[in-house]
Amino acid sequence: MALRLLAVVQARLGSTRLPGKALLDLAGRPMLAHVLARAAAVPGVDETVLATTTSAEDDALADLAGAAGVACVRGSVDDVLDRVHAALRVHPADGVVRLTGDCPLLDPVVSGRVVGEFRRRAGEADYVSNVHPPSYPDGLDTEVVGAAALEAAWREARRPSDREHVTPFLWRQPDRFRLANVAHAADLSGLRWTVDNARDLKFARAVYEALSPTGERRFGMAEILDLLGTRPDLSALNVGTRRNEGFERARLAELAASKGPGT
Repeated sequence: MALRLLAVVQARLGSTRLPGKALLDLAGRPMLAHVLARAAAVPGVDETVLATTTSAEDDALADLAGAAGVACVRGSVDDVLDRVHAALRVHPADGVVRLTGDCPLLDPVVSGRVVGEFRRRAGEADYVSNVHPPSYPDGLDTEVVGAAALEAAWREARRPSDREHVTPFLWRQPDRFRLANVAHAADLSGLRWTVDNARDLKFARAVYEALSPTGERRFGMAEILDLLGTRPDLSALNVGTRRNEGFERARLAELAASKGPGT
């Protein structure tokens, strides 16, 4: 029987670095609208769900998803793992394709390669991604987690960073979970195509202005690389932010807390 895979896009409006970013305008549409459309276009995905919070401010995100014909599951602000697990519980599937709402340049073809590898390894892999190690631009991150592995993480993960970032409980334990990675031939991991701050948003807007001013045409990684080849000035718009800064901060806070006062 064919695997059923659920794309879960996590998003909320409570960002501290770029407040309300999911609804900020990008080529005439809210940024999240682009992400949901790109997620739904990933080959091998059977259904797309938005996982947001129960906070009143995120009602607007639920409304946006509804208008786009995308189902929505709501839950904890900080326990994103619980939100993703809830999406799987409400919309049963054999695995989850985890995507984030701050990646409006997500390429369905790239994500489809990760999905395809998970399907190819059906029964042989619990977790397939293109980020361990990363070789694609930051912002094209895609993770596919089998339902049983996600259930184990949801049941057993205790670290706040594991709950907030969903998958560390799995990829920290290669002796327990069967992991696989999809790599690009050339290392493009130094390119930053996600949106965490105002500089990132300026970059994304410049790319859309050049490749799809009305936001109607879906372009991919190859076209962005061609654009940057002719417009190297665009890459300078958002330099200086490290990959996975949020996860690094969360882990440092946990380590500091574990030492306790006076240590």
